Amino acid sequence: MRQCCATIAGFFLCAVVFAQTPLAPAPARRVVTVSAPSSHGNEPSIAVDPNNPTRVVAAFQPATIAYSTDGAQTFTTAELPPVEGWSGGGDVSVAFDNKGHAYLGTLHFDKLGSQSYWAHGAGRNGIFVRRSLDGGKTWEKDAVAAKAFQGNEPDIQWEDMPRVFADAQPHSPYAGNVYVGWIEWQLDESIILFARSTDSGKTFSKPMRISTHAGLPRDDNGGLVGFVGAVGADGTVYAIWNDGSTITFTQSHDGGRSFEPSRVAIEVAPPYFGGAGGIPGVSRVMGFPQIGVHARPGKNGGALYLVWSDYRNGDVDVFCVSSNDHGKTWSKPVRVNSDPIHDGIDQFFQWMTVDPASGEIYIQFYDRRDDPANRRTGFTLARSTDGGKSFVNYVWSDTLFESQNAFLGDYTWLVAYDRKVYGIWTEALPPSTDSQPPQPGRPQRSMTVVRVGFADFSTGN
Repeated sequence: MRQCCATIAGFFLCAVVFAQTPLAPAPARRVVTVSAPSSHGNEPSIAVDPNNPTRVVAAFQPATIAYSTDGAQTFTTAELPPVEGWSGGGDVSVAFDNKGHAYLGTLHFDKLGSQSYWAHGAGRNGIFVRRSLDGGKTWEKDAVAAKAFQGNEPDIQWEDMPRVFADAQPHSPYAGNVYVGWIEWQLDESIILFARSTDSGKTFSKPMRISTHAGLPRDDNGGLVGFVGAVGADGTVYAIWNDGSTITFTQSHDGGRSFEPSRVAIEVAPPYFGGAGGIPGVSRVMGFPQIGVHARPGKNGGALYLVWSDYRNGDVDVFCVSSNDHGKTWSKPVRVNSDPIHDGIDQFFQWMTVDPASGEIYIQFYDRRDDPANRRTGFTLARSTDGGKSFVNYVWSDTLFESQNAFLGDYTWLVAYDRKVYGIWTEALPPSTDSQPPQPGRPQRSMTVVRVGFADFSTGN
């Protein structure tokens, strides 16, 4: 009995030591702030030009562009013309095509319908795409509406969460196509819409529905949420989203003209973490998925990867699965974060990218493993060089932050090229003595800034 207790104690001690072992910093780590401290910046996106990786474009809401010409070492804020007749702009995403043109997708609206049930009494709203021909320095004045409502239509719906991406594959028959997918909230259901451009973003096709199964009609568990797309070496377009407690998958083999019927890829836990499943100090967190493809030239499609986060282990963890048969079957989930399982520490708001040059998988996420109280938050980068079978975790952010009811947005973003990795995320600022007092009946909310991280694994790390 004494020997058994000693063994158990030894295991416990090893677990504690493992939990306290600090992560190595990401190699050549550099983190810069790209938003003004007073901007409440959040929901960022980032893209790198595959033709010239020194050109990097970052975006965040309210619709703001920061561009870099030195590989994300420094950034300059661009002058972004407003979408004529519309104010603001959110739910941003950016992408480069095969010609080095940059694209910005945004959501614009006058007012919400009602809390979470946005199509109920919806006002004017729309999805727009803008273009830059010089790596994000200047942006064309005219914006193309993928779909918009003027507010007086009898069948007005609510468009939401657009994701713009492009076919930059050198051997794809559809190289240069620009794609955008998003959610449409209707009074009785939610669906996923998709549009494509074959003229470098000058015009977009009539939106088509690509979700075979409709979701519930509000922004909550049961709705369709989190569209993300990726393009394989042969031009295959892959798309995913959350549908209830599943990740749904579809693909197009004709440059986005048509899609296979969407189907469940894998079962997951609910993507919204509210109520008892909430993250302390953060106003709202979701675990919706991303898809990536190892776009190897000469291969039909390439290996696919899905990443998401959920609380199947009690606390929130990040998971990855892979498919080598074009999404017909998927591997068992691999836990990406390397802290001990069931330790009561949350990792959340993950984002994944697959390096098109090396095929390595990179995943970033907010990480609270350095605070036993599960409040102070860091930012971690994970890397896999074996096709998602295992991951090494690295410290990316240089400080921990603690949020007070902060709105960090609904996503972060990550890209990589030739073992150089570029991530973007939101951090809460510490309370300021000159902060505005909270409105009556509303808790005080932390100010936020947007940070860009760079890491370089090209030197043999």
